[in-house]
Amino acid sequence: MTPPHYQMYIDGAWVDSSTTVDVTNPASDALVATVAHGNADDADRAVAAALRAHRDGEWRNTPPEERAKVMTRWVEILNERMDEYVDLHVAENGVTRRQAMAFHVGYAISHLQYFADLAATYEFSRSGPMLGYPTVAAGLVRREPFGVVAGIVPWNFPMLLAVWKFGPALAAGNTIVLKPDEKTPLTLLEMARAAHDAGVPAGVFNVVTGPGEVVGARLAAHPDVRKVAFTGSTAVGRTITELSAANIKKVTLELGGKGANIILPDADMSQAVDAALFAFCLYQGQACESGTRLLLPESLHDEFVARLVERAADIRVGDPDDFDTDMGPIISAEQRQRIEHYVELGKKEGATLVYGGTRLTGEGFDAGNWFGPTIFTDVDNSMTIAQEEVFGPVLVVIKYRTVDEAIEIANDSEYGLSAGVWSEDIDAALDVAAQIESGTVWINDWHMVNALYPFGGYKQSGNGRELGPHALDEYTEEKFIHVDLARRIESKVYDLVVPEGD
Repeated sequence: MTPPHYQMYIDGAWVDSSTTVDVTNPASDALVATVAHGNADDADRAVAAALRAHRDGEWRNTPPEERAKVMTRWVEILNERMDEYVDLHVAENGVTRRQAMAFHVGYAISHLQYFADLAATYEFSRSGPMLGYPTVAAGLVRREPFGVVAGIVPWNFPMLLAVWKFGPALAAGNTIVLKPDEKTPLTLLEMARAAHDAGVPAGVFNVVTGPGEVVGARLAAHPDVRKVAFTGSTAVGRTITELSAANIKKVTLELGGKGANIILPDADMSQAVDAALFAFCLYQGQACESGTRLLLPESLHDEFVARLVERAADIRVGDPDDFDTDMGPIISAEQRQRIEHYVELGKKEGATLVYGGTRLTGEGFDAGNWFGPTIFTDVDNSMTIAQEEVFGPVLVVIKYRTVDEAIEIANDSEYGLSAGVWSEDIDAALDVAAQIESGTVWINDWHMVNALYPFGGYKQSGNGRELGPHALDEYTEEKFIHVDLARRIESKVYDLVVPEGD
């Protein structure tokens, strides 16, 4: 069977390109589909369509309650086609079927519904207090859409992270151009099909494929784009910021992480061991909010590590299409090589490799990109593997003597996206959480991103927040309107004029 070919979606129509790129299955190297390979001209065409749609005003002038209805219809279509999206996710980015259903696709659909509901309830305008001095006046504060928004989405959670961008953007009345990663564009193109079928007007939602250094860079620099939302590496985030500065765009960045998972001395060890594995192994560790630094008190260290290694051996790595599989493949051969590079660095710097550390071979691993759970002990927080984001299933274990030292180690990082604290004493855990420089701190949990609460990073993990009741604030400009009720302009003119003879 010939693999399908996907076109770009621009101005309500499917658009091809002169060149194509292959999307391959990271578990088998099999060709999944060919995709139009967009360029800067395609980005310009999409921005022009989005700008026309914004200026025409059909979407931004649609009452928020009606926008919510269109978005809810979109959600209904996604639910009807959920199995199709799960199949695509498993095929294009190697996530296990179990995770795709619950997290990658399931979360994406529920989060889009959240933004649809938010469109209907968000306070787009509010009256301020009456003013009595120096004149009688009323104030009105409005929140209005920026216009054209660019959303640049990585390969690890393409559907979910796209929703985090176009959901609030469209709920607020903006138009958007999305740029998926070249390795995982299929679900976003299918999202465009669903948007079309749901009745989203032409030009409001556009998807342009192509390389980040060409299409993504053009969107970030484009003078007609007023807002950029990007998820990806800190290095690329810096470039996005530099390119966006030309016309002072609003920029939201969700960047790298090096999550510190602090086990307090009174933690339930059996739960904390499994949680530590969950924190760094979900989606093969290819999540920026993974818990990749495990901080253990000296009193628990040896027993905890022994249990951790024992339980790691129970993790089933293999065919992501098998519902019983716990971990699938690494996204690409290049990413696997990056992981191997950091493993070698860890050994050279003096860390002790106690589990894993090599690519998987043998039956079932002849094709694809495989690397299992990897655990280092004897790690100092100054080591490269403790400071830089590996983006793979690699855990570094760091000892601490006091809780204050654990907090100091946790904060000794350029990143501040996620952290965790494990304790039977919630008050003690809350005290630790309050001192950690991180946008999210989980207590006795990990990876629980909730649409009701903001998500984003401190320091070089980014700026701005996605999700939560104020998510639309990031996609609207605030305007103050002053209404003079006294209508005594002549007195104000008099104040500005020096009377004759003075």
